[in-house]
Amino acid sequence: MRHDIAEVLARSELLYDRAEIELAIDRMADRIRKDLHGQLPVFLTLMHGGLFFAARLGLALNMDAEFDYLHATRYRGETTGSGLAWLHRPAAILEGRTVLLVDDILDEGHTLKAVRDWCEDQGAARVIIAAMAVKQHDRCVPGLEADYSGFTVPDRYVFGYGMDINEHGRNLPGIYALK
Repeated sequence: MRHDIAEVLARSELLYDRAEIELAIDRMADRIRKDLHGQLPVFLTLMHGGLFFAARLGLALNMDAEFDYLHATRYRGETTGSGLAWLHRPAAILEGRTVLLVDDILDEGHTLKAVRDWCEDQGAARVIIAAMAVKQHDRCVPGLEADYSGFTVPDRYVFGYGMDINEHGRNLPGIYALK
């Protein structure tokens, strides 16, 4: 489905602007750097949504890490999820390592849980999650939460700064919610 982004923005509310997002990312990077001091974590970006957040977080970390990515999706451009499809698995060796999973949003958590479980199956010593945003509701997979997060967002359709609306609007510099 094609969207005229100007029309979508007219029906949306700006939740967080670029300056607020980047300040939150800097705060998260400080915490992660302190918590992982002396380690060489595997920094795994979940594509496509995590791309913008992960790039900014990776630069702010100011520490060495092994960077890789994975692409697993339940949405495929839709607004509701289905079964998990693995489009790319990381090449990094996870066995015995700390893995930092980096994603745009923790919504219900099905994708992040499946990815976390896969990392553990690969022998990761520890898997931690950094999510730019966490959606406020009570539908999250039990036992799954972000170890680091920048914002909470309302239980509405959110997009921008990596999050899409039918594969559009990922490169908007703020986080928006449909009214």
